[in-house]
Amino acid sequence: MRLVKPKILITGASGLIGGLVLKALCRKYDFTTVNRRKVEGFPTTQADIADLEAILPAFNGIDSVLHLASHTAGNNWDKQMSVDIGGTYNVYEAARRNGIKRVVYASSGGTMLGYEADQPYFDIVAAQYDKVPDKWQMVTHEWPQRPNDLFYVAKVCGEVIGRYFSDQYGISSINIRLGAVLADDKPTLRRHYPGYLSQADCVQMIDKCLSAPESVQYDIFDAISDNRWRWRDTSHANDVLGWQPEGSAENYEIEDQGGPHQVNKTFALRED
Repeated sequence: MRLVKPKILITGASGLIGGLVLKALCRKYDFTTVNRRKVEGFPTTQADIADLEAILPAFNGIDSVLHLASHTAGNNWDKQMSVDIGGTYNVYEAARRNGIKRVVYASSGGTMLGYEADQPYFDIVAAQYDKVPDKWQMVTHEWPQRPNDLFYVAKVCGEVIGRYFSDQYGISSINIRLGAVLADDKPTLRRHYPGYLSQADCVQMIDKCLSAPESVQYDIFDAISDNRWRWRDTSHANDVLGWQPEGSAENYEIEDQGGPHQVNKTFALRED
């Protein structure tokens, strides 16, 4: 008996993370995409997510949505409003109109980067490890969001839009606060060490979210590899999803020594 693969629509599939997912999981899922540019090898509805009517046809017959699309070219609030906030609303509304039961949203660890202003997180990010006390508290998904630029403010709004559609319409909204997924798949700066997310760990997290039990109605999961100096707690993803990161920033030796000048700078890859 031939198994029917779940039909997954990916927004923003032409970015790094979209490409990784399409390549690694295409045998498990039946992927289609909605994207401004054609995605080679996969059915693509070429449209802007800021245009609800244009993207609606792509949602017909879909089981779940992986929402990666985002405006990443700097702090342009008008674009953040139309794409990251308005576009995310459109994705959820299109899902609602088509009876889709799950949206997996690519949020960001940047929603919590404001905590870098506090100790011991400042010293961790600055690679001043000798100043870090022996005992300190990790930031969990339950702490208040604390974005440090407008891009991440928009990501916070995306999480809240998901909460609304989950509460009001029963859509399973799963939010992944992605760490730094890098094109070369290895850290190049000391500030990458706390938040580094290997490509394989990223794909594993997305797979776990797409296939999560129906009982996962609304949740937030921090996605960071098994880094010695991570300061966001990833245990919730392990407890609920069984996600077990295998990568680690400490697998790579780099020349950069870090320092306070790297704190509050954003190097995590943003999905386009």
